[in-house]
Amino acid sequence: MERQTLETFGAAETFALGEKIGRGAAPGDIYCLEGDLGAGKTVLAQGIAAGLGITEPVNSPTFTVLQVYEDGRLPLYHFDAYRLEEPEELYEIGAEEYFFGQGVSVIEWPSQIEELIPETAVWVCLEKDLGRGTEYRRVTICRSEGEA
Repeated sequence: MERQTLETFGAAETFALGEKIGRGAAPGDIYCLEGDLGAGKTVLAQGIAAGLGITEPVNSPTFTVLQVYEDGRLPLYHFDAYRLEEPEELYEIGAEEYFFGQGVSVIEWPSQIEELIPETAVWVCLEKDLGRGTEYRRVTICRSEGEA
């Protein structure tokens, strides 16, 4: 299992990490962003979008579950599973077509739908440590489901 732990010291650094991920992303990649409220999941997703060349504003799709952005080198499928009551709700919007499509999927709150996420997904866990400052984040990236 490939595992990498990084530190960021502000939203700009978290965004830059996302940009790096986005520049290296390939069709069919899935990134599961796990962390508490305010941990930086959406900032990381915005950076991934920028790395894909997406120029339109990227916001958390909390109330729509899915936002699709198609103006980059690859489409971005940005999911937010926070409000889902049942994982099967994702099937209703055709999640499998997105997961195995030609774009990049980013899933916030993936633990809500963990059983539906392909094993090839990359899990990214963002953790705050207030003892190191309000802007500090420990970012752990894993290549194996649920190990972040």
